[in-house]
Amino acid sequence: MNKSHYLHRIGVSYVSNPTLDYLTYLQEQHMLHIPFENLDVIKKVPIVLNVDHFYEKVVNHLRGGFCYELNGLFHWLLAELDYDVKLLASTVQRDDGSWALDESHATNMVTIKGIPYLVDVGFGDSIRKPVPFTGEFVTDVSGSYRLTYIEDGIYDFQKKLETEWKTKYRVSVKAKQLQEFKTMCEFNQTSPHSPFTKALLATIATKDGRITLSGSTLTITTKSQKQKYEVKEHEVHTLLHKHFHIQLS
Repeated sequence: MNKSHYLHRIGVSYVSNPTLDYLTYLQEQHMLHIPFENLDVIKKVPIVLNVDHFYEKVVNHLRGGFCYELNGLFHWLLAELDYDVKLLASTVQRDDGSWALDESHATNMVTIKGIPYLVDVGFGDSIRKPVPFTGEFVTDVSGSYRLTYIEDGIYDFQKKLETEWKTKYRVSVKAKQLQEFKTMCEFNQTSPHSPFTKALLATIATKDGRITLSGSTLTITTKSQKQKYEVKEHEVHTLLHKHFHIQLS
């Protein structure tokens, strides 16, 4: 694996010291260039928890992936760039308030000058900047987010919805190894109860919004509007290539 090739994949042309500014730049560039997608899940191509495999897929074959692949691979890059980074587990809260499979989402925590930040490039439509565990809220084109202390080592990652804060997932700051997600990864790519086995999903950030292909619907969101288009089956490959730069064989 080559960090320079990885940086080129996300449109970054230089290496800097492990600062917060550079981390912020890396995270945004990653989300602008690499889609969150479940195409292998839909095609029943096994996803193995191996960073070399992730690199081959995402960097060499210009694909995306889901949380284990994207955050697992980004964890490797950040470590190569001398960041103090830990892989963390979190539990997603569904829109109805119920909880998904316990600790089934993989994310990252990066500590800079003693301050820990949540850094997640594998949660689809989400914040593009590091979010401090100190409780301060961070805002970008996708909205405002914060981390709220729940109990020792446990925080809720939240997004502001009009007048209230909605929890997206509950995260533990206990460091994890990639292989500890094996059962969760198998569930998410095989179970009929997984949100990823139901329909094709590809989503990528743009400078002023997001483009999402979900099942037979293409949604293009900007600051000022949201447009939805019905997609025919024969159009899918063309749209994947046009909007997500994914070329399927």
